[in-house]
Amino acid sequence: MTPKLLILGGTTEASMLARAVADQGLDAVYSYAGRVATPKAQPLPTRVGGFGGVDGLIHYLGEHNISHVVDATHPFAAQMSWNAYHACDQAGVSLVALSRPAWQAQAGDQWRHVEDVEGAVAALAGPAKRVLLALGKQNVPAFAAQPQHHYVLRLVDDPDAPPAVPNHTVVVSRGPFDVAGDRALMERYGVEVVVCKNSGGVGAEAKLTAARELGLPVVMIDRAPLPPRKEMATAGAVLDWIRA
Repeated sequence: MTPKLLILGGTTEASMLARAVADQGLDAVYSYAGRVATPKAQPLPTRVGGFGGVDGLIHYLGEHNISHVVDATHPFAAQMSWNAYHACDQAGVSLVALSRPAWQAQAGDQWRHVEDVEGAVAALAGPAKRVLLALGKQNVPAFAAQPQHHYVLRLVDDPDAPPAVPNHTVVVSRGPFDVAGDRALMERYGVEVVVCKNSGGVGAEAKLTAARELGLPVVMIDRAPLPPRKEMATAGAVLDWIRA
């Protein structure tokens, strides 16, 4: 049977896989969650939006004769990863994760590890500071609980409504980022604390190097547990898996 692939995307690694799959002429669909207003164009047929939970994804897999699913979603899209795991298990569809290793603190880093966004909010208790939030717009409202800070919000799109935090600056920018640019951003806005998720990969790592160089503390949100899937680190390995 000729394989048909569903790529659950939205990451740099997913885009690299999509290009490799297109170059190989494989039958595939690229799926975006729909959180970004202007998602990056892909060289494959693309769908945008959720599936309707596990049952909806099972229906989609059967309706479109999907034989292989690659979970290349963001490491913090845990609900989608669990849905894919259960749906593929029930539908008998092969599943692999294209994963990026978590970042590891290096000499000179000042990381404070927290379990979740709520933990990051709690970690900001205290005097007013200028805080870089590199989290995505869906997480911004939680930080209204610490209104004393001035938040620098780096977002992919302009917000649809005024951010919930009273004191803020919005910087619209799409990665990948580089160290010089991130350091300049932090210096321009007088950033004193960086808050981010441990996304891993190279596309967003520059802010950590910039924070290290500037001696800034980082509130690092650790990853939630993900399902026990087969994991691969490169597009080439995924292609070999599909061929096998």
